[in-house]
Amino acid sequence: QVKLVESGGGSVQAGGSHRLSCAASGRIFHITSMNWYRQAPGKQRELVAAATSSGSTNYADSVKGRFTISRDNAKRTADLQMNSLKPEDTAVYYCNADLTYQTEEGTVVATKDLWGQGTQVTVSS
Repeated sequence: QVKLVESGGGSVQAGGSHRLSCAASGRIFHITSMNWYRQAPGKQRELVAAATSSGSTNYADSVKGRFTISRDNAKRTADLQMNSLKPEDTAVYYCNADLTYQTEEGTVVATKDLWGQGTQVTVSS
């Protein structure tokens, strides 16, 4: 079974730093991109940062210069380093992957819809 597992959620004061980690596991052939989304109460889920297997990255304007996504292709992980945190960064953060994997039945599946369970980050003022 292929899955994403996030870790590192918690509470932090405004101005502080925090790091989230995401690990992919299962019969994975290739991970095109690993991404971090977030969803605040009453708001839509939004893309925070994305990292492709070739090393390119993309950030939401609201986190540029504060957040950094880093991937380890060999370990199939993607970390999100969050600095200068603000109360508006409070949200449930989700790891997402665009990847190709093999099911237990041997079927090869390409999907952009693999999600982790989410981890809460709370920034207090």
